Amino acid sequence: MTAIEARALDAAAEHGASVRRPFAWLFAAIVIFLCLVPFLFVIVISFGEKIEGAAWRWAFDATNYRRFFVGADWPATISFLYLQKMWYSLYFAVIAAIVAVLVAFPFAYLITRQSRQAQTLWLIFLLSSLALSEVFIVMGWDILLSNRSGLPMVLRETGVTDWLKAEGYFDTLRAWGLANPRDVRFKTSDFATILTMTYLVFPYAVILLYPGLSRIDPSMVEAARTMGAGPLAVVRTVVLPLVAAPLFGTVLLLFVYLLGVYVAITVFADPAKQTLAVSVYDSVRGATLDAPFGSAQAVILLLTAGGFLGASLWLKQVAERPA
Repeated sequence: MTAIEARALDAAAEHGASVRRPFAWLFAAIVIFLCLVPFLFVIVISFGEKIEGAAWRWAFDATNYRRFFVGADWPATISFLYLQKMWYSLYFAVIAAIVAVLVAFPFAYLITRQSRQAQTLWLIFLLSSLALSEVFIVMGWDILLSNRSGLPMVLRETGVTDWLKAEGYFDTLRAWGLANPRDVRFKTSDFATILTMTYLVFPYAVILLYPGLSRIDPSMVEAARTMGAGPLAVVRTVVLPLVAAPLFGTVLLLFVYLLGVYVAITVFADPAKQTLAVSVYDSVRGATLDAPFGSAQAVILLLTAGGFLGASLWLKQVAERPA
């Protein structure tokens, strides 16, 4: 390459960079405006002051955060109501995320063992199911679990409820909150709440686990089977060690997503077990109309999710350090 050609290439590269630079700045500005600015507004509003009988005004007061941790009347009285709501947020999100991954893992693994055409059809079906909104899914489960027209009615009409009573299992269901004195019921209960939340994120779990499972070399599985390992032993000794990181990452991502679930909680959870996402909506758009306190709760929920993400990254780094 001659010196003239080299200078021409350098000039072309510099011209291309100068053309792309405005688009890069524009893209960065759009990302900042759509992502960072709303978060900054929420943080600023969380320090605002509620005006009784009116709206709120700008201020710099930590009262909203103090109310979250110890109640509005501290130090006269102490209330942990909103910490309890945070606990239920974590409780429902953790269990639903783990259950979704436990169900999705064998399903995704079986998909990867099928033909390429069958895998494509399954992935298209799962991706299309993501178009269903949370409201639509919860409404379907609400009908399915309805005490009068859903599964409890089917159990009653088919005689299963009477059989449960005769065998003594009905009292166990009542102790678990899944039956009233007469019939099996699923609303409201932790079971219905977790079941619906699990269904919400099941397609995401399969899609997130699929890449890691599809990269497993089939010859490793065949070698383990040739050496006499059964299906469960193959999964335990070969498959799980290879996808441990994707499994953990999937549980974490689903957990963060489920922290913000609103409709499923309002329909299926006991009123005493409402989560922080419901409390945020009630504060901002509900009867109280207390935007500063709702923003403070949202900031705490966001920091909690970020804390779990940071802790997971730290644990990953610790696990990858050489012994």
